[in-house]
Amino acid sequence: MRLPLPRSLFARLMLIWLVGIALVLAVSLALFLGERERIGRSALFEGVAQEIASVADLLDSMSPPERARWIDEIGRRRLRLALRPPHDRLRPLAEDHPLHAALREAMPQRPATLYTHPRDDRPHPGLAIVLALTDGTPLQVRLPGIPPAPPIMPHQRGPFLAALAALVLGVGLLTWIAVRIATRPLSRMAEAARALGEDPTRAPMDTRGPTEVAQAAAAFNQMQQRVAEHVAERTRILAAISHDLQTPITRLRLRAEMVDDEGLRARIQSDLDGMQGLVKEGLAYARSLDERSPAQAIELGPLLQALAEDARDMGWTVRVPEDVRGRVVGNPSALRRALWNLVENGVKFGGEVELTLACGGEQCEIRVRDHGPGLAEDELEKVFEPFYRTEASRNRETGGTGLGLAITRNLVHAQGGAITLRNHPGGGLEAVLRLRAQ
Repeated sequence: MRLPLPRSLFARLMLIWLVGIALVLAVSLALFLGERERIGRSALFEGVAQEIASVADLLDSMSPPERARWIDEIGRRRLRLALRPPHDRLRPLAEDHPLHAALREAMPQRPATLYTHPRDDRPHPGLAIVLALTDGTPLQVRLPGIPPAPPIMPHQRGPFLAALAALVLGVGLLTWIAVRIATRPLSRMAEAARALGEDPTRAPMDTRGPTEVAQAAAAFNQMQQRVAEHVAERTRILAAISHDLQTPITRLRLRAEMVDDEGLRARIQSDLDGMQGLVKEGLAYARSLDERSPAQAIELGPLLQALAEDARDMGWTVRVPEDVRGRVVGNPSALRRALWNLVENGVKFGGEVELTLACGGEQCEIRVRDHGPGLAEDELEKVFEPFYRTEASRNRETGGTGLGLAITRNLVHAQGGAITLRNHPGGGLEAVLRLRAQ
């Protein structure tokens, strides 16, 4: 059963700190009272020991008849004195009683033995000290008001250090709990913000929790909804423009057929082919932004072999190891389109392409390497931007729309994967796709 907590994060932190401070004060008070008790008992025992030493010195200065006459008057205040040896009912106390140390300090040259002095009619039987005067006469001193038990907090460092360590650990634990409560909602929001960049249509954040966190989560969900609407609207506009351009391009193609000059007609047809390709790539890019098909298991070995066969049918050189195996979770058609774009780029700029596969743990890596000149380090990320083309791709032989790699990244991200480019140490450019293994 969970304890009811205040809704406000401020109130929760205040409650934790107030409870923590109360506990700290309680422990500090216990330490203070224990130390005061120890100091008070030590002062009491030191006073008793000094008084016993004074009584012994006074009795040493008297003759035996004077001792017998004055013995009761001397000890009337709080000591009970007797000039006789201890009887059998006395029981010796252990040497760790603090009164032993006080007696040794007050009378270093006069040994004294500490006993319990039981009395059936008293709740606390008291203590008895037995010592010898200078002439050998035994002196018995009874302390009926002092119990034989040791003080509440003996003069030892162990318990004090243990209590201090417990105090420090308690404050540290309370601090950790407070910081965790304060930062955990922020951590969840940071994770949601990172996930939003990859998938604007992800599930909204949980709005449960303190008032401030719930308000921030609701604002984040509203922002996510608006971002998703803007992306969807942009995709629809791009798709609509690309689709509507098909009609005027078709009319221009028909009218170009009526041009008598063959050279001019060929140039017009070439420009229209370029426009047609750009429209198709625009439609493909718009569809890749909305690619959210249900994921399913994909056998990568047959997929890579089929890609290589299709490439060879087009006269391309694409090599795939025979024993590649692996299974990932994704969309087969989207993954095939992404890989085909990479193979096509590799053949266009590098002549030959090699496909390799490595699976381990929860991830599979597909590597697409060509044997071309590679890219400058500052362009390895820029080429994924829509309509970005390198200098080498601006001529007629290798020209393109600049959407191929942007489409590829969208398709891979839609499946929960990632794609990066790097210059291979052995030469050429290598694309690395990382997908979730099944």
